[in-house]
Amino acid sequence: MDDQHAAGEESLPSGDMHQQPPPTPSTSPVPPLSRRAAARWRRVRRLVLVRRRSVAAALAGLAVLTGVRAASMPPVETTAVLVAAHDLPGGSTLVVDDVTTADLPTGSVPAGVVPSPQDLDGRTLAAPVRAGEPITDVRLVAPGLLDGYPGLVAAPVRVADPASVRLLAVGDRVDLLAVSPDGGAAEVVAEGAPVVAVPGATTDDGLVGGALVVVAVPEPDALVLAEAAVRSVLSVVLKR
Repeated sequence: MDDQHAAGEESLPSGDMHQQPPPTPSTSPVPPLSRRAAARWRRVRRLVLVRRRSVAAALAGLAVLTGVRAASMPPVETTAVLVAAHDLPGGSTLVVDDVTTADLPTGSVPAGVVPSPQDLDGRTLAAPVRAGEPITDVRLVAPGLLDGYPGLVAAPVRVADPASVRLLAVGDRVDLLAVSPDGGAAEVVAEGAPVVAVPGATTDDGLVGGALVVVAVPEPDALVLAEAAVRSVLSVVLKR
């Protein structure tokens, strides 16, 4: 029995007598769908690799063509326009530094843009304006009645003859005459007064007749006109 036991030990491999051989990894077949997708991807990749030089050449040609066309296009015509140099609140009085110039495409220039900074100096904004926004006439408050007449006041006067008032226009210069309703000589109560507004003639309704005209006069002359309007009938003489 000792000989048989020895023979058995000699037949065992060297090393750990209890070591088992490593298991053989099992392989599962690739699903048919995965194989088709992989094959399709390989075909696409081969196609891109084969044609990449052609695609690159086509893209380079397109870039050159675009550059040539851009260089050959005529420049866009622009116009210098006055725009707000910074945000401006409504009601503010403008000064020259409140505006600057910007070049806009001629077709995009809005109507009524103000031509020069001097035309804006001292004007009042009717609404807020953002920085860079063109300054147009609708953004400005209409000039005051007394613009251009410093030191004068506006005096509304009712003239007895409406037809004579219809002959007047803003900027005309007139003499105003006062005549007593009881008769007598006419008295000049304002001489060479500029007309600043002509509201329009009214028809005689038995209470208030004549037509209203607004003239610019020194303040003492306005007091004389107010007194004459109460005690006299006023008429107007156009002097231009």
